[in-house]
Amino acid sequence: MESKNLELAIQLRHELHQHPELSNYEKWTKQYLITFLKNHTKLEVVDKGKWFYAIYRAGEDKQNIAFRADFDALPMAEVINIPHASQFPGVSHKCGHDGHSASLAGFALEIDQKGADKNIFFLFQHAEETGDGAIQCATFIKENNINEIFAYHNLSGMAFNTVNVIDGTAQCASKGMTIHMEGSPAHASQPENGVNPSFAIAKIIEAIPGFVSPEENEGIILCTVIQVNIGERAFGMSASKGELLLTIRALYEEELNRLQKNLEDLAIAQAEKFGIKVSFSYNDEFPETVNHKESSDKIRRVCDAKGLQLVELSEAFRPSEDFGHYLKLTKGAMCYIGNGEDYPHVHTHQYDFRDDIIETAVELFKGLAKL
Repeated sequence: MESKNLELAIQLRHELHQHPELSNYEKWTKQYLITFLKNHTKLEVVDKGKWFYAIYRAGEDKQNIAFRADFDALPMAEVINIPHASQFPGVSHKCGHDGHSASLAGFALEIDQKGADKNIFFLFQHAEETGDGAIQCATFIKENNINEIFAYHNLSGMAFNTVNVIDGTAQCASKGMTIHMEGSPAHASQPENGVNPSFAIAKIIEAIPGFVSPEENEGIILCTVIQVNIGERAFGMSASKGELLLTIRALYEEELNRLQKNLEDLAIAQAEKFGIKVSFSYNDEFPETVNHKESSDKIRRVCDAKGLQLVELSEAFRPSEDFGHYLKLTKGAMCYIGNGEDYPHVHTHQYDFRDDIIETAVELFKGLAKL
């Protein structure tokens, strides 16, 4: 990677880090990235509202290959002392999406200056953290006849600057599930005159270990209790309303769907037993991220050709990633570049993206663009 381009990418990363924005509110971030590309490249930029992409055109008869980066931040305070610290209280780039976008922009500089034998699409996506972004951007794949798409995520707990890859499922599917229950109020001295949802909710919680038993499922499956909210802080009233918030997660979407159905069926049965109204709502929905072997193999070939250290992952990651939406529509793969085995993990206060891995990501992407 040209030293000037690397310097520009690092400066860009620091600017993005200083101006973090939460999912679906990344107005400044999106515009700053567009301005950066317009100032430093001749690439065509297509503004899609909350997200955008840039295009290097090699010719109508050439393949269309895409590379994606996310650019939203997290609702976490910046507590470490760094020169480019977040200027926005309570918001910071603690997942490294600033680095992902800076890497993709640096790659765009290289392609713009040196050319390519394919049509290269640089997709800058909003709202990865909530799972909204890729759902909204997925139309990009068919509209542009994308033949293949790649992305990377920085991760700690992996040797520094290693490229980590796996065939098949790379990250689990998950969603937030809320079970709403409503009975009827009564005085605490006469609970029999009302309907209290506490017992129904307790039964659901009690059943969770059986639903996620390894004996009943082929892959990883988890149901995490996030919050139990029943009644009010009033000792003279029997509770009449309650909510149970869960995060359900599975290696295979089929088993995630079965877990969801089991929970819904049990909640409905308990509601009928106690005479309670029940409803369900869902948020932060992520598909399974399933790498195509043909694409994973290209990552392996590039690492071999460029002398990048490759690590074969033995199992999928539990955290979810909305990149899986793209992989349902075209071939592609997600890989991971290591921050270091003892480096602070993403989504922790001590974490900051390591600028050193930008060049590794750019060189990897350049190699993929040539295959």
